[in-house]
Amino acid sequence: MQDMLIKPAMVPPLDQDFRPPVLAHRQFRAAVRQAGGVPLALSVQGADGVISGHHLQVLPAGHPQARANLPLVERIVKFLLWQRGGARLVVSGPAELGQALGQIYSETGARAFDARLMSDVYGRPFAVETTAYADAPAACLAAQPLGRHLDGCRIGFDLGASDRKVAAVVDGQPVYSEEVIWDPKNQTDPQYHYDEIMATLQTAAKHMPRVDAIGGSAAGIYVNNSVRIASLFRGVPHDLFEKRVRGIFAELQKAWQGIPFDVINDGEVTALAGSMSLGVNRILGIAMGSSLAAGYVDGEGNVVGWLDELAFAPVDYNPGAPADEWSGDCGCGALYFSQVAVNRLAERAGIALDPARTLPERLKDVQQLMQQDDPRARKVYETIGIWFGYTLAHYAEFYDVEHILMLGRVTSGRGGDIVREQAHQVLQTEFPELSDRIKLAVPDEASRRDTYEMVGRGLRPSRLARE
Repeated sequence: MQDMLIKPAMVPPLDQDFRPPVLAHRQFRAAVRQAGGVPLALSVQGADGVISGHHLQVLPAGHPQARANLPLVERIVKFLLWQRGGARLVVSGPAELGQALGQIYSETGARAFDARLMSDVYGRPFAVETTAYADAPAACLAAQPLGRHLDGCRIGFDLGASDRKVAAVVDGQPVYSEEVIWDPKNQTDPQYHYDEIMATLQTAAKHMPRVDAIGGSAAGIYVNNSVRIASLFRGVPHDLFEKRVRGIFAELQKAWQGIPFDVINDGEVTALAGSMSLGVNRILGIAMGSSLAAGYVDGEGNVVGWLDELAFAPVDYNPGAPADEWSGDCGCGALYFSQVAVNRLAERAGIALDPARTLPERLKDVQQLMQQDDPRARKVYETIGIWFGYTLAHYAEFYDVEHILMLGRVTSGRGGDIVREQAHQVLQTEFPELSDRIKLAVPDEASRRDTYEMVGRGLRPSRLARE
């Protein structure tokens, strides 16, 4: 794929080798137009029969650059799996591509991690099938309304990797909020997680006459309140995870006498909160914190049943890009839009951070330097902003999006302003057709608090009606 890797017009000051996927895709499409393309459909099937497809054209066999087909399509498949989610991938087009992808995403292939996690999420073995293009599965989406309820006494909580937040909300008005530092991912006993979450809920409950419903968000993947994948519980051994963690929120709901209790991905809450506070739809919420979280609300104000786990989705096609410690794959979003990114860029910028301090503490150190207008800290945020601008154009190839809501500790303060400014400049420079369409928003501190208070309103109407 080397011929498709284009140097961006705006080069990140601390990452000279950054190669944006959106530019590679543009170069590839140009080669396909010149050569005459072969149609290809990539369909992923998730929970409850949800099927979504992505159509493109590839170079014909025998073309001098046809070897770029597989590596580029594999990157797109990786993105689709973590954007939309699925236990089944159908490759409709050239058989050799389907066969090669089947090997790559097998138990012994290069993407065994992704195949295994998709199996864990959907409770059945991940499979790759090959069909003719004419036999590509029809799309079947399951958009549904989420939240927007203001009545009654509700608790909203958010579980982050370094802190947890809770709010008590009465008829839509916050009456109490709290933020507590904790260390969940290094804990091996699930009782720690249960006790800490319960303590948070009980603290909020003291500030209301009763509790009618509880809504929560957390990093990871949750299906019907069941924990499928979550870094919060990374330290828990597999057997204890299955026995205790998988159903920990059902256990908590039972302790609260079975009141409506819904837990969703923190990215979905970000998008929901943005849609509610800004009064817009077609919004992609991006939270840059301990990792990268994302959530999407469509043109009708609904969620579409996708994973939106963009932490694992590729954002850099540079073959020398850093590898994620969990998946082992290179160039994934978590390493570019998170506290981890700030930490590794600070080292490149010549900022000596204390390794004994935690990532959130080191982020605060960089933020303090930014407040002093330190040129090294500025380069850190300029780099993230340029990365983000090219990544937004990449996201726009897969999402129908008009609004981007930026949240998370990385976007706090002056650094967040620089990230937004640089991202907008990228769009103006390389993607003028997007710069007018996509609007970036970085909420102020009050709005950030409101976001977590809105978690308490984030219960699904169908669930409330049923219970």
